[in-house]
Amino acid sequence: MHKKSESLLAKMHLALYPVIWFWLACLPLWAQPQRNLLSGKFQEKEIAYLLLPRVRWRLIPTLDEREKWNTVPENLRQAAIQNAERCLNTRWEPLPATLFLEFVRTGNRSDYEKSLFGRREKLAALVVGEALENKGRFLDDIVNGIWAICEESYWGVPGHLGMQKKGVGLPDITEPTVDLFAAETSSLLSWTLYLLEEKLKAISPLVTERIYIEADRRVLTPNLMREDFWWMGFGPRIRVNNWNPWINSNWLSTVLILERNPERRQKAVYKIMRSLDNFLNIYPEDGGCDEGPSYWDRAGASLFDCLELLKSATNGAIDLYQEPLIQKIGQYIYKVHIKDDYFINFADASAKNEPEAGLVYRFGKRINDPVMMGFGAFLGQQQKHGTEGVLKNDSLLRMLPDLLIVDELRANPPVEPLLSDFWLPDLQVMGARSAPNSSKGFYVAALGGHNDESHNHNDVGNFIVYADGKPVLIDVGVETYTAKTFSPQRYEIWTMQSAFHNLPTINGVMQKEGREYQATDVNFAATGRAVTFSLDISHAYPDGAKVEKWLRTLTLWRGQPKVELEEQYSLKEFKEPARLNLMTPLTVDISVPGEVHLINSNANQEQGFVLTYEKEKFSASAETIPISDARLKPVWGDKIARIVLLSKSKPLKDRYKVCLEYRK
Repeated sequence: MHKKSESLLAKMHLALYPVIWFWLACLPLWAQPQRNLLSGKFQEKEIAYLLLPRVRWRLIPTLDEREKWNTVPENLRQAAIQNAERCLNTRWEPLPATLFLEFVRTGNRSDYEKSLFGRREKLAALVVGEALENKGRFLDDIVNGIWAICEESYWGVPGHLGMQKKGVGLPDITEPTVDLFAAETSSLLSWTLYLLEEKLKAISPLVTERIYIEADRRVLTPNLMREDFWWMGFGPRIRVNNWNPWINSNWLSTVLILERNPERRQKAVYKIMRSLDNFLNIYPEDGGCDEGPSYWDRAGASLFDCLELLKSATNGAIDLYQEPLIQKIGQYIYKVHIKDDYFINFADASAKNEPEAGLVYRFGKRINDPVMMGFGAFLGQQQKHGTEGVLKNDSLLRMLPDLLIVDELRANPPVEPLLSDFWLPDLQVMGARSAPNSSKGFYVAALGGHNDESHNHNDVGNFIVYADGKPVLIDVGVETYTAKTFSPQRYEIWTMQSAFHNLPTINGVMQKEGREYQATDVNFAATGRAVTFSLDISHAYPDGAKVEKWLRTLTLWRGQPKVELEEQYSLKEFKEPARLNLMTPLTVDISVPGEVHLINSNANQEQGFVLTYEKEKFSASAETIPISDARLKPVWGDKIARIVLLSKSKPLKDRYKVCLEYRK
């Protein structure tokens, strides 16, 4: 498989998780005014006048507008055509029931998803190849792909079947439910028809009619008639997440392209607007994504997809790009950028991330943010955007617009945003570097928040440290998703537990999941000399920890550079020694009391750091954690280590300090 396609498959796998509507429906919403940025500005009856007729709406040029398609650079055109050629006369792999049943039998969700996504990637590659070449030689394979996909019992994935009344197992074809990939599939087929309708009709009118029938049966009618899909957000206590804009963007594509009934088209568009308001109404005012940068791609960025569709379908009448919230949602992705492909990765996010260059650029252009546009151009350089191979095969909704701006993206000056510091007060996430506008020196990020965030880990007060753009103290991330990941046993998984984050274990007790387990007294301050982040994490632990106060203060000194962690605590009683856990991908040497040496032997020249601690108060140990998981291994390699500083004394009140510096 092409490197870009492998990257896409991995990224799509990141974004998957099972339907948890039954869990989400019980979560309380925090008090926040209802913004209703869409439905509060437009009434349903106005949509009938604002919407362009189906035959007049054009987000992408038709195939007849060859002068626009001819703007695609020749090397990219040839790479896309070659990618399609690799799919010619290939088999459309079956999706047997036993493969689908692996999820309930073994918890494995990856095998079925790989086959399902492979079908869609192949169809998308063939469609793009035909759009660029326009000779008809890919059409038969495209028809085979359409027919194979239309004959699938379920367009989604096994882990999402909890939405149907009969639960997980095999899909009940009498109750079509709309998950992420049912919606993605309807969008893929819709854009295929958008581009190739007349060519497909020439082969057989039943091909295009089959697309209409299946998309209506599986997506258009269920979404229009039902309001109990949790991702819509219409329940009284439902908190939505990236599913909302992600599904809505694909549903909206399907509506605008396929819906033949003007009244149903109008009603569906307005329902989508109301549903998107449910997403925007609970979004933090600071624009922060509590699911992390990996999920921004399908949270804030899918919102952008929706706004692009609405703006174009109403000839610019619906336009939210001047709203400060929308601008902050876009800017979040470069605020959490560390260096190259490293990003702040709290929650289920990965430390390595590749936001889509064209998407970031187009979002930045819409909000008139030159930094974001420059970041898109920088990402384009990093990803060899349009110069090697084809663009990321994510979805036609994104790939098609990106194809048409490659030259514009290349011409824009690239900017790697190395922000001096930032603070998201609602999300309670900070980041700062010791050398502003430079990757040299230390970079520190930390979070407060609570333990009931979307894709939550029990990690209130966690922090990470990078040096010269490379990881030193890390947030491990999350392993490949299985049935257990989004089950009541989630916090049995080691990566979810506070003991495997840079946090203390107090009286033998780890942090607990739940909204009430949260940070208090959170403060952030930044000057030219130092950046300080402090919070009390005692309320993130259950009663068994017997902790009254645990004030954590993290200081990044900009001159030295140096990172200091100071903890001041008060216990109700002593049960067992405190353990300060620190996670690192580096080689650990604890042979010198009072010092932990961290060595990066993979650097061009050996790079090291020393973590000093009070040897009178602590003893140090280290354990190696082998890494074999397919999601973690590309980020951290074969192993990581956990350093544990074990308290020697038994005071009910104390304070200690740990300091990280470059090795002298």
